[in-house]
Amino acid sequence: MTVGASESTQVERILHAVDALIFDMDGVLYRGNTPLPHVRELLAELDRCGIPYAMVTNNSTRTPVQYADKLAGMGITTPPERILTSSLVTRAWLEQHYPRGTRIYVVGMTALEDALFGDGYFTPAGIDAEVVVSGADFSLTYEKLRLATLAIRRGARYVATNPDKTFPSEEGLIPGSGAIIAALTAATDVTPVVLGKPEPTIMLQAARLLGVEPSQVLAIGDRLDTDVLAGRRAGFRTALVLTGVTTLADLQDAELLPDLVLPDLQPIVAQYRGAPA
Repeated sequence: MTVGASESTQVERILHAVDALIFDMDGVLYRGNTPLPHVRELLAELDRCGIPYAMVTNNSTRTPVQYADKLAGMGITTPPERILTSSLVTRAWLEQHYPRGTRIYVVGMTALEDALFGDGYFTPAGIDAEVVVSGADFSLTYEKLRLATLAIRRGARYVATNPDKTFPSEEGLIPGSGAIIAALTAATDVTPVVLGKPEPTIMLQAARLLGVEPSQVLAIGDRLDTDVLAGRRAGFRTALVLTGVTTLADLQDAELLPDLVLPDLQPIVAQYRGAPA
């Protein structure tokens, strides 16, 4: 897929209408540990032009510092303060709704546990939990599902970091947080409160971080059902890159379409490369 003259004009029009960019990470900046094309060039052009940007991810398996380190290992330099994860959004939501000392059981990785328990505000628990929180978990066991099921069936509220059924890796699509939601919902008959994209909370938080109004943001993602929908709900303009989950075939019958559909980030690089600093 290439970008023709009319598409290039559309890219130019959209970029002239926005003051900041917000990127999804998996499937936009990298797949697994492999950087995707034109990422370094685009970030360099944004820095040269003074365009603010942030990175948001539904993936709760790393902290912002760990994500910054991962990006650095791929030659992509960005401070952790530019990175928002669903773990941070979940922590903020829980703090709004539950007092200090609330007992929480986590089905997830260390990064999610650190976000919830790192400062001692909430208390780790087992089947006596008042809240069960699930996210992506690469070390998922039956025991974790068993404890979570028992806690929810005893009355714990169920909260999930995000609904992504899969996310992209070098080998292909692998199970994500939504796959764990499916298992726990089947075992408990309880539907969780779902945070992260496609809910707009994380996107609006990123816009506030950048100091821009939602109408001045372009959200760039690889999934219609999360990235584009969350951007639309937040009042952003949206761009879909075909380097992750959503394919051209998926767009044929889609009810929700982004403002831009691009093969990768190169058309955006090209527009900013011609812009004055």
